[in-house]
Amino acid sequence: MPRVNDGALLFLQTMLAKIKPVGQGSSHIAIIFNGSPLSNGDCGSGESEIRRWILENDWLDAIVMLPDQLFYNTGIFTYIWLLRNDKPASHKKRVMLIDARQQFEKEPKSFGNKRNRITDAHRAWIEERYREGWKQGYADEHVKIFKREDFAYHKVSVVFWQFDEHDKPAVLTEPYEKGFTAGNLNKEMDFYDSELTFRIRIKSAKGEKTETLTLMPKDNAAKKFKDLINGETQIVSVKWTHRHYVQDDEYIPHGEDIEMFLKREIAKPIIHWEDSPQLGYEILPNKYFYRYQPPAPAKDLLAEFWKLEKEAEKMLEGLAQ
Repeated sequence: MPRVNDGALLFLQTMLAKIKPVGQGSSHIAIIFNGSPLSNGDCGSGESEIRRWILENDWLDAIVMLPDQLFYNTGIFTYIWLLRNDKPASHKKRVMLIDARQQFEKEPKSFGNKRNRITDAHRAWIEERYREGWKQGYADEHVKIFKREDFAYHKVSVVFWQFDEHDKPAVLTEPYEKGFTAGNLNKEMDFYDSELTFRIRIKSAKGEKTETLTLMPKDNAAKKFKDLINGETQIVSVKWTHRHYVQDDEYIPHGEDIEMFLKREIAKPIIHWEDSPQLGYEILPNKYFYRYQPPAPAKDLLAEFWKLEKEAEKMLEGLAQ
């Protein structure tokens, strides 16, 4: 189920629940969405699982990226999803993306946020790209065809050691929030496999004092704990110093070797990693049609700045009069 504040995908699910089986005539669906159904929701979320359900059932045929400012009450970009349950052989397990964001003309007069409109010529352009794209199987700056697995990714939870600015193992001192027991100390030794220092504030009949417990790999943590703590003492607080590790999530395209990706991208000793139990799915049309545009030269930006500065000075002079 999608989140309660965005029912777009729920509406599409309702439509898909009513499609006719192929033997009874089949069904085609066209629906206009904003951008949220394309990528909202993390791996395993309702939105991602709905996209996975649609793509793995091979219902999604094409997505058309429309211009912005087409609707009266919003200026956002919108997208037409085309779905069908009778894909021809050339369409199976594939999805076409069409970039039609420049297919519009200006309205003679604005209607709220509606400043652009699509004419019959623009609709014909979109239809031609759709038909010829599938027929020829080509891709260009406006049409791209993807395998459905291209939208899948792994969400990998990874834990790795952190290093300081001198490329030495980073250490961290912080309160020990777990129960200070021999069992927990053994678990910490197994995980960190490096020196651990505990500063324990102990209260007894003689008053309070701070003891230091240092554990090295292969030390008998239970024995050292027993030598330090007995039934006549009460632990007030514990701070510890340990190697610093980072726990993070990596989003890795489906089909990549996860271990090689982590070694290449993280380039730090990895303690362990764990893949999510299912693939996540997201569709990012802007990414696939991104075209790099070099920034303006610094001298042009500076000239524009001084031009605006002079205009601002003239405006201020007018206010002073």
